[in-house]
Order: sequence, then C-alpha cells, then structure tokens
Amino acid sequence: MPDATILGIETSCDETGVAVVRAGEQILSNVVASQIATHQPYGGVVPELASREHLRAIVPVMRQALAEAALAYEDLDAIAVTQGPGLVGALLVGISFAKALAFALDMPLIAVNHLEGHIHAALLERKQQENSDLQFPVLALVVSGGHTHLYLTQQDGNSWTYRNVGHTRDDAAGEAFDKVAKLLGLGYPGGPIIDGLAQRGNPTAIHFPASQLKNRDRNRPQEEVEDQPRFDFSYSGIKTAVLRHVETHSMASEIEARRRALAEIALPKSEDYLRLCDRATLDLIASFQRSIVEDLIAKTLAAAREYDVRTLLVSGGVAANRELRAAFERKAGEEGIPVFFPSRLLSTDNAAMIAAAAYPKFLAREFLPMDFNVEPGLKLGAA
Repeated sequence: MPDATILGIETSCDETGVAVVRAGEQILSNVVASQIATHQPYGGVVPELASREHLRAIVPVMRQALAEAALAYEDLDAIAVTQGPGLVGALLVGISFAKALAFALDMPLIAVNHLEGHIHAALLERKQQENSDLQFPVLALVVSGGHTHLYLTQQDGNSWTYRNVGHTRDDAAGEAFDKVAKLLGLGYPGGPIIDGLAQRGNPTAIHFPASQLKNRDRNRPQEEVEDQPRFDFSYSGIKTAVLRHVETHSMASEIEARRRALAEIALPKSEDYLRLCDRATLDLIASFQRSIVEDLIAKTLAAAREYDVRTLLVSGGVAANRELRAAFERKAGEEGIPVFFPSRLLSTDNAAMIAAAAYPKFLAREFLPMDFNVEPGLKLGAA
C-alpha cells in the first residue's frame, strides 16, 4: 500500500506528540503538547512529572491530530510509536496507548527508534522538494538535548541501515546548552535562550579549547576502536570551563540577581533576558556557543572526508540553532557537500518524524506483537 496513512506517537521525553503522515512524506497533521512550563521551575525535565503530563495530554492531542487531518480511525493503516531511547515512564505512556489503540482498531503496530525518527525528519521534507534524490553515502548528525551521534546512512530498497561512527562520551551538545544556561541563571530550556543572546555577544571574546579525546571509549571493545575510525564528541569539559570562568570573574552575584528577576516574570521574553545580561555575560554566551558549533562541524566534516560522504543531514533540537545552520551550510559548501536540515518545527521532538520513519517499515511489514516493551537505552544501527 504505497499511500499508507500512519498515525505516529512520540512520548520519549517532555513533548507529547501525535501526527498523521501519508506515504512517509505528506504531513496531514502534527500536534505537539509542550511541557516546558511544567519543568521550567526545576531547570530541567523531571521524569515523574513528564510521565504525568503525557497521561494528561495523550488523548486530547490524538483527537486534535485526527481532527486536523480530517480523518477517522478507520482511515488509518497503521500505528507507529517511539520505543526508545528516552525516559522509561514517558515511553511507557506512549507505547501503552499505542498498543491499546492498535488492538482496538485491529491495525499493525510499528516500533520506531527515536534517533531514526530525527533522521527521517530531514528526509521527510527533502522528499517534498524537486530533485529530491539523495547522493549516497549520507552522513547524519543527530544533535539534541540527550544525543549527539553521527550515522553513516544507506538505503537498501525500502529499508534504511545505520552505522554509528561517532557519539558523545559524556554530555550531549543540547545538554551542555541547558546546563550552561542554568549555570548563568537563564532558566530552561537553555538552547533557544542562548541562541538568541549569542547574537548580541562577541564570539571571539573568550577562547575555549576544543575537546581532546586521547583515551579510547570504555564502552567500546578495543578491537572495534582500532578497526574503525571514530569521531566522538565530549562537552563536559566546556561546561566546566564556563564554570571556572564564572568563578574567576566573580559573576555569581550577578547570576543570582538575574535568576531572581527572571523568577518573577511568568513568561520571560527575549528582551527580558537581554536586559538582564551585561556585555561580559553576552560575550561568554557567544563564545560558548561558537565553541560548541565549531566542534560539531569540525568532527562531522572530518567524518565526511574519511568516509567520502556525498550528503549531510543535520537533525535534532540543536539543529534549530541559527549559528549552527549558517556555519554548517557555509563550511559544508566550501567542501562541496550539500547539507539538509529539517524545518525548526520538525527539528525538535515530534510525531511526524516517527510516522515518517515507520513508513519504510510498513512497506517491509516490520510489525511487532503486542508484548514488545520500552527500551530506554535503545541504540540505532551497528557500531
């Protein structure tokens, strides 16, 4: 059934998403209920609260997705849901709901890796363009709050294969953004706040050295490390460097004042953040962001050269960062490699990417029995 209509469900972290996608590329609806207001007072996602909010949102979000698609249950061909990686409680909400829905409707059930979903977010919109054929091999960078991975990606008929050639050894890039924003009293989520403020600072004011990974990855066998070139990331060091800069430049009192001021504003706007940041803070933010962006691009392009890559895909929440997009397009263009991003709406967690990633599995009839379970540490592809 080449024009199959799939309902996707995404609940891996703090976004409740339901979408309807036809033929893997036509988005009929894509509804997301955000939990930012719930987690903002805590400076990050609280797993128990995330699960509770998913329980509250999943039914109304699904009803809205069907209404916007102007479809009834019987118009669907399959149900797709995120199996992992993610928060176990949050994943359980989505999978339990998907199982019940598939059982009641007697429809096939498809499990999707969240990371594969991010890759298909870029592929989905690429398919909608003229001359949409990709040149292989493709290298996909998935960069978000919980993940920083590099995948060599190939298409074999209806199926897609993935080989991991790089990952973060500690903090993901998006996690570093959130932690630095919290350290500077800027609140949560940190990525969009830093992205906005960095435009007002001097990105060359402070030099943060690039991470140096001299030791092998302890999570990988020695023979694998020796046989395959790796392009791993590490962002715990720059987070510590920002902390040391704050301490040596006596910025603690200003940070605390900023934190108190923002706590009194129900919904801070960009001008509120800007008003509460002096020049030194803006320069620190811009320099931090530039260091992260340069490291992501340098390692991705090094992997592209090593594997003679013809196309780059960049997806995940951090892919919405304006400096990352502009710098990637410039640097990749200098090397003659096209780079594609999903729209900002599809960069962050959503269910359209889950339904799109499920479409090749639907064509291959990769359906699961009702007794499958969540896999919070689920990996994608071969190492």
